[in-house]
Amino acid sequence: MKNYDVIVIGGGPAGLAAAESACKAGAKTAVIEREARLGGILKQCVHDGFGLIRFGEKLAGPEYAERYIDLVKALPVDAYTLTFVTAAEKTADGFRITCVSREGMLDLSAKAVVLATGCRERTAKQVLIQGTRPAGVFTAGTAQNFVNLMGKLPTKKCVILGSGDIGLIMARRLTLEGAEVEGVYEVKPEPSGLTRNIHQCLHDFNIPLHLSHTVTRVFGADRLTAVEVAEVDEKMKPIKGTERRVECDALILSVGLIPENELAETLGVKLNPATKGPDCDQTYMTSVDGVFSAGNALNVFDLVDYVSECAADAGANAARFAPSGSSVRLEKGKGLLSYVPHRIDLTKPTDRVVFFFRSAKDMDRGTLRLIADGKEVYKKKFSFLRPPEMQRVEIDLSAFGLTAKSKLSVELEEN
Repeated sequence: MKNYDVIVIGGGPAGLAAAESACKAGAKTAVIEREARLGGILKQCVHDGFGLIRFGEKLAGPEYAERYIDLVKALPVDAYTLTFVTAAEKTADGFRITCVSREGMLDLSAKAVVLATGCRERTAKQVLIQGTRPAGVFTAGTAQNFVNLMGKLPTKKCVILGSGDIGLIMARRLTLEGAEVEGVYEVKPEPSGLTRNIHQCLHDFNIPLHLSHTVTRVFGADRLTAVEVAEVDEKMKPIKGTERRVECDALILSVGLIPENELAETLGVKLNPATKGPDCDQTYMTSVDGVFSAGNALNVFDLVDYVSECAADAGANAARFAPSGSSVRLEKGKGLLSYVPHRIDLTKPTDRVVFFFRSAKDMDRGTLRLIADGKEVYKKKFSFLRPPEMQRVEIDLSAFGLTAKSKLSVELEEN
């Protein structure tokens, strides 16, 4: 048994930031990563745009990851790579983590655990695409791995379903590598990716974006030969008679991300239905004392800079872990799709609460309001809000006289 103060599970951008801050806060720290190298998904994200907030400069994904890998390697942090967590359980003294590595079984213990396990992509069957199971149906992340890490071009002509950021970036990447992208099809009436990616990845390369369309069937025996696309109504149901067959050899899916929280569930962590991640307080501690969550395992972020910020806070708070005290729940009002944190622990600092949120719909102008016991205590105006683009604010709650009996809610009003 190896004993630690903090164990971070996941060696991507969130795990690295959490491990760095936990170690700097004085905790004996370990990070567990199932892949051979640290860095997570950033290893295959060769496009730039990372680090503008965190480092003040534009970096490619591997460059951003390397910055944090170097920071962690300069500290006395034990990094276990090619190591899989097979069990996690709460004990009288903290937590016991059982792993399998090249050396065999490992038993680790810790006073606190940070879950930085990231997220996974939805598959074709999860969005109910009918047909056979031919080769050539990839998630966008898999296609990105083929091109950027393996040096293989998985398609000559493809259709992309979903306008999430990875799908948009792969539309550009495949075009640059010589493949033809017939079009990007989005079931919603508005795109799901960041505005800058719509312009830089589609408009700049004349790639069509078909809104209110979806893929209904795939064709092919051994290899995909075509897909069927159709328009959808306001309830996102295919409209009969609008079907069209598109010849292609690949279908690339960018249809959403799901936080990886199987370990969290085995520890009894309560999940939030809106974010699909753990329900947490302002220190990113979950409903189980000593279990913290960070990055895309907590809430799917669109900027890695925000992932690193929340993970650094989670790691530092795990290093000085104290059991939860009386708290007040932050109730969701109108206009909001999701947000973190979900509750405020009144026994912990409340003078700087970082609040991340997404709007429920596109808004040219909106006002965020925080209401305590029926009284508006905070408001901030925003322009051009979109559900794919996360917003961040800092709120000082220390002066509002909150108690465990207080009623606290947040809403977003369209102006």
